[in-house]
Amino acid sequence: MQQQEFLNIISPFKDKVFRIAKRLLVSSEEAEDATQEVLIRLWNKKEGLNKYNSVEALAVTMTKNYCLDQLKSKRASNLKLVHSNYSDSQAGIDKQVEDKDSWNWVEKIMNDLPEQQRLIVQMRDVEEYEFNEIAEALEMNETAVRVALSRARKMIKEKLVEKHNYGISPNRTITK
Repeated sequence: MQQQEFLNIISPFKDKVFRIAKRLLVSSEEAEDATQEVLIRLWNKKEGLNKYNSVEALAVTMTKNYCLDQLKSKRASNLKLVHSNYSDSQAGIDKQVEDKDSWNWVEKIMNDLPEQQRLIVQMRDVEEYEFNEIAEALEMNETAVRVALSRARKMIKEKLVEKHNYGISPNRTITK
């Protein structure tokens, strides 16, 4: 396989690999290192890539495994989940502040999700993968992916509503 052919294969999903790595690791530098490592591993396997149904799914799996190994290592003790792709340039400043605050709460809530649910939310809701692609990448049953995503979304919603309603009693009536 020639270099250009290899680049044509990985080009459509290399940014997704980076975003998944960034979701799992603290910094852009760590995510860039992870992406580079995954691409090097794919390059080393370039002659056998045609035997895989989806090179993208292989790359996602390799990224997930590499990042999880980094998180388990001593040097990665300060890593956290980060997402910086969210912005709404059309909204007023008050709406932007409110949205930023809500997104920060969602990030904090996602940090508390089990690793598998966190990855599924990242892949489905941020990366917009299909359920069958997630199932293949995470080596899960498609139904299990749907159930895990549903549970994760429910937990995020409950915790976010709890944060927004902090101090407001559901039985309290407001009088004028």
